[in-house]
Amino acid sequence: MTRQEQLIEYNIQDIIEYIVQDFRIEYDQAMQIFYNSQTFDKLMDIETGLYLESSAYVYGIFQNERNFGNLIQTEI
Repeated sequence: MTRQEQLIEYNIQDIIEYIVQDFRIEYDQAMQIFYNSQTFDKLMDIETGLYLESSAYVYGIFQNERNFGNLIQTEI
């Protein structure tokens, strides 16, 4: 497993845990929700560099996607 793949996997694990806690759902449901998101697609795309961000940052992008219906990345 490459370093990039490891970082992606760690992010996914953390984000699934965030979803389970925030939505109070089972892991399989959380996985289905995240795996079917645009955020997941972008995280898996090495070219975006999203895998280099913290899992909390990526989860924020996922939350925006859920709230607004599409992928939104807010910057400070």
